Amino acid sequence: MITFKISGYLYLFFAVILGIASNGLLKTTNGFTNLMPTLFCIISIVLCIFCLSKVMMMIPVGFAYATYGGLTITAVTIFSILKYNQLPNIYGTIGIILIIIGVILVNYLGKVSS
Repeated sequence: MITFKISGYLYLFFAVILGIASNGLLKTTNGFTNLMPTLFCIISIVLCIFCLSKVMMMIPVGFAYATYGGLTITAVTIFSILKYNQLPNIYGTIGIILIIIGVILVNYLGKVSS
């Protein structure tokens, strides 16, 4: 049973990494006119969805998707700050902080009723 959950979190980890890669580099596709970045984004998002589909079989959907979405949004925002020098304003920063708090609440305090 424990290995089943560990593999679910491993798939979740890969889904987040692939989601960050595909969304973070989407700007380099230039509206899907640059072939190599476009292929990279397509392949990485398809693999991301594959990993998410595996996660959904092992971890409750709400927890899995909240974690995936929150971590991906936060990481892509950090990526855009570092790569494209796109700094969020105070409201964007507060929003990202609330997303992080939400992911923590869902994962550590949320209960699933069966």
